[in-house]
Amino acid sequence: MYQVTLSLAEETLSALQLTPEQMRDEMRLAAAIKFYELGRLSSGAAAVMAGIPKPVFLSKLAEYGVDTFRLSEAELIEDLERA
Repeated sequence: MYQVTLSLAEETLSALQLTPEQMRDEMRLAAAIKFYELGRLSSGAAAVMAGIPKPVFLSKLAEYGVDTFRLSEAELIEDLERA
């Protein structure tokens, strides 16, 4: 496992009213969601990166305005026709 270190000003944590541990967790989740949104990680891999179970990760996507499913309209229609 790799470890990444990031330095932040105390004012940043104070302004966000977060402890260092809460900030770590928020940043892991935000980064994982962005990589998922960009299509660089699957939802499972992003959940692992965020350190949370996949169902919890999927439920968090809405809080960040990210669609859970990335299917086009044509793909959705095709899936419905197969059902």
